[in-house]
Amino acid sequence: MTTAEAALKRTPFHALHLEHKARMVEYAGYEMPIAYGSIIEEHKQCRASAAFFDVSHMGRLRFSGRHARKFLDHVCTRQILGMQPGMVRYSLVCNQNGGCRDDVLVYCVDEDEYLMVCNAANRHKLLGHFAEAKGQFAFKLEDETESTAMVAIQGPKAMDLISKMSSTIPSMKRYRFMVKNLVVIKLLVSRTGYTGEDGVEVILPSSMAKLALGMVLKDMGSETSVVKPVGLGARDTLRMEAGMPLYGHEITEEIDPVSAGLEFAIKFDKGMTGGPDDERTGTFIGQEALRRIKEQGPARKLVGLFVEGRRSPRQGMQVLSGGTVVGELTSGCISPTLDRGIAMAYVPASMTAEGTQFEVDLAGKGTTPAVVTKMPFVSGI
Repeated sequence: MTTAEAALKRTPFHALHLEHKARMVEYAGYEMPIAYGSIIEEHKQCRASAAFFDVSHMGRLRFSGRHARKFLDHVCTRQILGMQPGMVRYSLVCNQNGGCRDDVLVYCVDEDEYLMVCNAANRHKLLGHFAEAKGQFAFKLEDETESTAMVAIQGPKAMDLISKMSSTIPSMKRYRFMVKNLVVIKLLVSRTGYTGEDGVEVILPSSMAKLALGMVLKDMGSETSVVKPVGLGARDTLRMEAGMPLYGHEITEEIDPVSAGLEFAIKFDKGMTGGPDDERTGTFIGQEALRRIKEQGPARKLVGLFVEGRRSPRQGMQVLSGGTVVGELTSGCISPTLDRGIAMAYVPASMTAEGTQFEVDLAGKGTTPAVVTKMPFVSGI
């Protein structure tokens, strides 16, 4: 083992990954499973049955205290005021220029307590951002990433599996959560996910992770099991088919959520004045920049593309129109469900109509036709 490998963090499910013969890779400072076998077969496992994902590397930050909600309204684009206990909202955290520092899920525990799940690679950046933005807001911020574990169970048969353990979880609406007790283990179970499929994400104490998994998914991975472990490789192709953005690809510090098609996650009228002791929080970070982008119209927008040929489209490949470079792919793959090339790309806002024809430069190996299509790429998810 090299010094670099020894320095990588491991999730509470590391032994399980090795037991299932996972190929391990470095990801955001963690040693994570890229696949246990075939990425294509793991992808189809999630689309046809149910898949288990270890997502313990993702950040989990708890905000509590008198100004917890008001601070989150100050740093999040989505409105937190009005959230009821048990609700989950997708939001962006932006910089002053409107660029995305991260996309997050905010869980309302009660009016003075919230949990935020963020991307693994952005956790430390966000902690620094929140420290700088704290000002006069009075709240406590606890980083619970290493004291907890997080898993996702996704797929069309996921809720049938969950129903054998709980009668209340399957009745939950999307983007809701509840706290359940599994003997002595407290689980936070949300009906959220990153695959386009139905299912749940579960947060639990790290010390109880192995025990809980053994109780809930005793035969996971066996030939007859409904659920099998799936790695980061298929997680990426699944989210691409669902047209879901990935930080560092569709959204970055230089890319705003209006251009990314995420305007649903922006609340522009939170109020223009105020502070931590007012009922409304005032301007959220990046609000004015985003307002200008919306009013003027973004110069470029994110689109989905069907890409011809058998060569897989990849991030960074250029998009051309009439031989002129007009954009760039942010993500791409051969869709295991559709068996054809799919990609996301930024192109001029005037060229985003469905059916618009482009070419994609295959990294110096010629060009191939591409056409704008609506997302998600796979219907019914």
